[in-house]
Amino acid sequence: MRTSIFAIRNAKEILRDPINLFFGLAFPVVLLFLFSMINSAIPPEANNPMFEPGQMTPGVAMFGTTFMALFSGMLLSKDRTTSFLMRLFTSPMRSVDFILGYTLPMIIFAMVQSLITFFIAAFLGLPFTVHTLLAVVVTIPITLLFVGLGLLCGSLMNDKAVGGICGALLTNVAGWLSGVWIPIDLIGGTFKEVSGALPFYHAAEAARMAIKGNYSEIVQHLVIVFAYAIVVYIIAVAVFHQKMSGDKV
Repeated sequence: MRTSIFAIRNAKEILRDPINLFFGLAFPVVLLFLFSMINSAIPPEANNPMFEPGQMTPGVAMFGTTFMALFSGMLLSKDRTTSFLMRLFTSPMRSVDFILGYTLPMIIFAMVQSLITFFIAAFLGLPFTVHTLLAVVVTIPITLLFVGLGLLCGSLMNDKAVGGICGALLTNVAGWLSGVWIPIDLIGGTFKEVSGALPFYHAAEAARMAIKGNYSEIVQHLVIVFAYAIVVYIIAVAVFHQKMSGDKV
């Protein structure tokens, strides 16, 4: 009950901000239409599948989850700076209640965001099938990773610093290293090796394999994403618990 009440409050805080609604729901759709226009302008003889719906939509859906780091980090940092958390620490709520209260709305928001992205993509040529629903589920591990990064930054920084790191920096890093903006194989070399060692590329590839129904490759990519998500989330929970147990939030 404590967790659900806190989660509902956090969801309302997110939905209350029109900027959150734009970047969380509208921005991925804008990207879809932009990539679709680029794809329609490419001559058929070029045979470039980069901007085709089946290739671009999973990457856009993954990229949309990066904003969960910004939302969770900003919300937590604002709760800290306004002493809202300090007052809640006097309640019977435990660390796990706080963490779940911040996490659950982000997961639901990310899944709704992914559903909208794939639904709009259906009008652009991507069939909406059971594999589409699987791709939505596949976005959950990367959402946990981004929420963990947001909670970690929100526990340590003020809202301005969180906005810079989880907003401008993280979205650009995730966008470039996931292959959303340009195919990783096209660049190759060290860039490809670095991308392969990080979870963003594997998250986008897992969603692409889900669309294709290639279950074996989904697991290969998700193992790496889960490993990063678990490590980051554990660190975020530990830092938050330490802050909760300290004299200053």
